[in-house]
Amino acid sequence: MTLKFAFVGLRHGHIYSLLSRVKETAGCEIVAICEEDAATRQTLESTRPEVKVTHDNIDKMLAEVDCDVVATGDYYGKRGSILIRALKAGKHVIADKPVCTSLAELDQIEQLAKSNGLKVGCQLDLRQSPNIVTARNFIQHNCLGEIHAVNFGGQHPLLWGTRPGWYFEEGKHGGTINDIAIHGIDAIEWITGLKFTGVNSARTWNAFAKECPTFEDAGQFMLTMDNGCGALGDVSYFAPDSCGFTLPYYWEFTFWGTKGVLRTNLKDDSVAVTFNGDKGISRIAPTVKIQPDYFAQFIDDLNGKETEMNTDSVLGIARKTLQIQAVANQKLCAVKL
Repeated sequence: MTLKFAFVGLRHGHIYSLLSRVKETAGCEIVAICEEDAATRQTLESTRPEVKVTHDNIDKMLAEVDCDVVATGDYYGKRGSILIRALKAGKHVIADKPVCTSLAELDQIEQLAKSNGLKVGCQLDLRQSPNIVTARNFIQHNCLGEIHAVNFGGQHPLLWGTRPGWYFEEGKHGGTINDIAIHGIDAIEWITGLKFTGVNSARTWNAFAKECPTFEDAGQFMLTMDNGCGALGDVSYFAPDSCGFTLPYYWEFTFWGTKGVLRTNLKDDSVAVTFNGDKGISRIAPTVKIQPDYFAQFIDDLNGKETEMNTDSVLGIARKTLQIQAVANQKLCAVKL
């Protein structure tokens, strides 16, 4: 049976990789593309002529088109309402991250998915990095002992003037922590097998983006995991624009265990490991065995197969990230997850 996908909202570039995944996957097809923003539709005509927009209204599309899955890459603040409408119409859903920008929306998404037996997917792709998989293998096989501290960063370039303008419009972005940290939160729980249980503190503020003082481009937080492990995270937009996403600070992780320390990022050709008793750093070639990506696991979840990334894990990670963002927004501390 062919899975029919309808796309709603193409206002973030990440959605085009999902479009490609659907096109290249046997048993999947795209049956509709809806873009409600007139300016985006006009831009698509010249920049992506291969993307054929069929509708300019989501409700009209849902009424007219026979589809199984609704996918969205609209601006962050709109995604929750799109997923809610699709779930109410009995459709499975998959979104670019973040899934939504409020806990109230997430509550409704979770309730609708559960009560209607529907699945929710998300474009969480750090688990596909060979270095991340290698780090997980080391830690899951107890090579580092018990993990008691994690430092991680997801520094991005702001790329002012290149990023979509909606990033800087009130109510459309939803917070730098919710925007970026979801990748790191997901990866660390998957790598360590531990769960985040509390937010000690979290802060966002305007630092580099002086052109838009209301945009809080800085995001830092301190978390606790279920064995007492402490995690320090920084997901700010501080990376130099001139380097884009090429620097090693774009997703780097350090894990401190009772038997040693491991450090890795997405750019290195090896993983740095030092065991207690060593005199220096050893470089380990990354594994070549990679597990199925977020899309393959979403399809497995739809088909009732057991998979590590599923509706429950996607909603759980989205909830924790939104809670950390809320701690920063409300200037709270010592909040349980």
